[in-house]
Amino acid sequence: MSIKFVARTVLPTEWGKFDIFGFEDDETGKEHLALALGDLKSSNDPLICRVHSECLTGDALGSLRCDCGSQLQYAMQSIGEAGSGLILYLRQEGRGIGLLNKLRAYALQDEGADTVEANVALGFSADERDYQVCQPILKFLEVAQVRLLTNNPKKVEALEALGVEVTEVLPVHTGENPHNEKYLSIKAEKMGHWR
Repeated sequence: MSIKFVARTVLPTEWGKFDIFGFEDDETGKEHLALALGDLKSSNDPLICRVHSECLTGDALGSLRCDCGSQLQYAMQSIGEAGSGLILYLRQEGRGIGLLNKLRAYALQDEGADTVEANVALGFSADERDYQVCQPILKFLEVAQVRLLTNNPKKVEALEALGVEVTEVLPVHTGENPHNEKYLSIKAEKMGHWR
């Protein structure tokens, strides 16, 4: 898989001044981001890193149906407090099924399906995401070791399969509320996510 570096600029946030890198996937045309805080090469210690899949409803609209927006904010805050770190923001809406299919899945959940059953009913697997794009982005940024902010063991497996050393898993306990209680339980029971 190959990517094209497109641009780098500064993104000031309440958690610090991040450098934001834009990449384009040569194969799919999808655009991905890397948000880096601090000098990624200044320490021999593995970087705090979050691999975050786009969630318009959670990240931008504040949806309580998931914990995505809270996890993204938690990652930015954790990196800000540490003084350095990295977020890979991947354009894989709805665990890879796209925004409109995610809304269709939500409608099925409104009728009683859980998050996995809804994806399967629409003809998808429980999780359609692909993390291969992480490898060329991390290579471009010269990052080989990470302390991964995640509750998803499949992200750890995917990065390690790509040759990225995950030295530590940092659980993300945030964003639980009455609206996403069933969703989080199903992710743990059916998809093996840690809680």
